[in-house]
Amino acid sequence: MKGDQLSLREREIMARINAESLMEYNRNIAREVRLSGSEEELRAFHYAKQVLESLGMETELSFHDAYISLPNGASLKAGKADIPCITHSMAPTTVGLVGEPIYIGRFNEEKAVVCKGKIALIEGIANPSIITRLEAVGAAGAIFINGVYTHEMIVSTVWGSPTKENMDLMPRIPVVSINDNSGKKLLEMMAGRLAEVEITTKVETAWKTIPTLIAEIKGNEEPEHFILFSGHIDSWHYGAMDNGSANASMLEIARVLSDFQADLSRTVRFAFWSGHSHGRYAGSQAYCDENWEDIHENCVMHFYIDSVGGKGATILSESNCMAETKEIAALYVKEVAGQNYIGSRYGKYADQSFWGAGVPSLFMGMSEQPLSDDPRSQKVFDVFAGKEAGGFGWWWHTVEDTIDKIDPANLKRDCEIYAMSIYKVATEPILPINQLEAVREIKNIILKFQTLAENKINLNGTVDRLIKLEILLNTFDLNLYRESPPELRKQINRTIMNLSRCLVPINYVGTDVFEHDPAIALKPIPSLADLYKIASVEEGTHEFHLLKTAITRKLNKVNYLLKLATKEAEKIADVPVVIQ
Repeated sequence: MKGDQLSLREREIMARINAESLMEYNRNIAREVRLSGSEEELRAFHYAKQVLESLGMETELSFHDAYISLPNGASLKAGKADIPCITHSMAPTTVGLVGEPIYIGRFNEEKAVVCKGKIALIEGIANPSIITRLEAVGAAGAIFINGVYTHEMIVSTVWGSPTKENMDLMPRIPVVSINDNSGKKLLEMMAGRLAEVEITTKVETAWKTIPTLIAEIKGNEEPEHFILFSGHIDSWHYGAMDNGSANASMLEIARVLSDFQADLSRTVRFAFWSGHSHGRYAGSQAYCDENWEDIHENCVMHFYIDSVGGKGATILSESNCMAETKEIAALYVKEVAGQNYIGSRYGKYADQSFWGAGVPSLFMGMSEQPLSDDPRSQKVFDVFAGKEAGGFGWWWHTVEDTIDKIDPANLKRDCEIYAMSIYKVATEPILPINQLEAVREIKNIILKFQTLAENKINLNGTVDRLIKLEILLNTFDLNLYRESPPELRKQINRTIMNLSRCLVPINYVGTDVFEHDPAIALKPIPSLADLYKIASVEEGTHEFHLLKTAITRKLNKVNYLLKLATKEAEKIADVPVVIQ
């Protein structure tokens, strides 16, 4: 039965989560459109600050400059017809670009080459990776046919505010989106020998001052160590689900956990971002950059929350996790929703700015819509579709994201899972991070690489280190330390955190740990992604040697981090099991 494995305290936390309170918070957050850096957004930040302070929490509302992009109108002319359209964040402003449209349907690499010098007409929601590919082949522009509604998007792969080194990766071609009806009309005109379309876009992209709100519930045994619980306040349109529902959940969890502050071993740090929707995660990126050492040394886990409690959102089994955090999600999804959790690996999105600092993550959203034949949802499914789950709803990133899309019972359910998961990480004597599962996942990926690369790259040393680390971690039963004196528990927990500082960057970081990877669907162990390329390259060729040189350097990074992880694991053997 659901709830059988919950403690009395966890049941009490569940009972304290209040649907009426959640909906009241949700309505107040979502009463205005909250563009990044706007007065309306700032009022929502002040509201959250006021609620947190009413709970007795100290807050810090700070401001920083970020590269923010706000679409401000677009037009698409086909002959004498005006086709309704929108443009997108980080797309360039363009006046009267005239070009030949070419319909390629759903995008793939083979179709891209025919778009040179033309304006590509693509089925689907605007996607920055597609824009990058179209630019590479010399396309003049892009028109996306979104579905029943047009969906607001950001079309840059640059994570957060740009630097001199990646500024040239910003989109250079105009991008607009139209709905299915307009797409049908345009295709009919093209069949009637329409030769040209004209695109005009206006996008206000500039450095703007945006807010960040931080509040804490202090822990008692390890107050310097904290769980980071974050979500964005900025929105497309009224954003009742995205992200008013998540902000409401954060406030409700702050209200409930404040009553259990005496239970907390570790601090819970709440972070509300701006610059998510219009700055490609510029708020969390800046917070990481400005607080990297504190995060690296003291953050035990990052919980991110987005778009929870939607009507019809009945699939909870596929939300994001890491291998080492999956058990926490599996426990509470089963106990609250009665579903067997399988989880989904993260791509690089959703304010996951903290992997370089070595912080493990759990969740991005919680509940999703089931896959269906609903025509409004089909192209949203293309973005999110899993085994049974199809994302956050057809209203995601549209004008229809209003308070009527929130189901109070679903919002309470999702909030309960977040609350108990955070409570567990904040209170467990030994951090519930299963590093053995992280090592096994990395080992399995390396073994696949070994098969893929055949004899072109020697991965034997990497495999040997992973096997040694796996054996070491499998030897220890960390639960034996649950009743140890606080200083011994701190020693074990420090080692668990240090292991994350090695394993998370191996599994999820492609660049330097102080930088940010682009916002794309990263492959596992992204620093070794060139192994996919070298598998199909003839040995001894110029390209082969270029790839081998790059892979060897990246492999040194992986191997050295595994060496450090092994040294950390060996420290556990030196910690005596002492029962108080």
